[in-house]
Amino acid sequence: MTPMIAVGVPDVVTINISNSQNDTISFERRYSRSLTVAEFKTKLEPITGGSAATMRLELYSGERLVCQLDADDRPLGSYPLEDGMRVHVVDRCAASFGLDGPDHVPKFELSADEYDRKTDSLRSFLRNNKLGKYNEEEMARQEEERKRQEAEAQRLLDETPIGARCRVTAKNSPVRLGTVMYKGPIDGKPGVFVGVRFDEPLGVNDGTVNGKRYFECDPKYGSFVPPKAVEVGDFPPEEFSLDDEL
Repeated sequence: MTPMIAVGVPDVVTINISNSQNDTISFERRYSRSLTVAEFKTKLEPITGGSAATMRLELYSGERLVCQLDADDRPLGSYPLEDGMRVHVVDRCAASFGLDGPDHVPKFELSADEYDRKTDSLRSFLRNNKLGKYNEEEMARQEEERKRQEAEAQRLLDETPIGARCRVTAKNSPVRLGTVMYKGPIDGKPGVFVGVRFDEPLGVNDGTVNGKRYFECDPKYGSFVPPKAVEVGDFPPEEFSLDDEL
């Protein structure tokens, strides 16, 4: 069964793209979370010059490897993709043309130090023109924005008490009422989250993620959402009566 995209997560994610063949980083590319990994690889071909059939995709948060996007039929939204993350494209095709490649011609390679000293390389061009990872101002701006978002999420989390009634508002989802049951990190996912037990079965889980339980609720009554999607307040449970139906 194809994994579902979590309810309450924005459909579009903004990520950076790097690849194993050169030092180029394509900044702030926007992709729909509904794309399958196979469709995503096809869109990466003109950016990286590689082949979708031989790509391996790695997801990074800063310099930390989060996971591999390793199932072609899974949607991007089923992975822990967040704005500002980086997808690194490893093109395995290049590795296949060594001594066992066409005509058994060995591949000429420079050492890392030799390549770094070359003045006519792509790395030298990027470095001299302050592009990609050599654009210190852009990299600093991205790091500052990441820290700002983390600080804001933590502030909102601190102001969200366990047991409080809340209203959850997220893009492409109905407004849902519920109770705050958990707040904090989730294993294997970057950032912090608020675990909510909804009044109605409008969630995606039962308070567990990847087999680990964070709070108790019935199936489809629980979800983990970003702190910015949660509004704490006097939101009593809605009462439904058959007398209200026509």
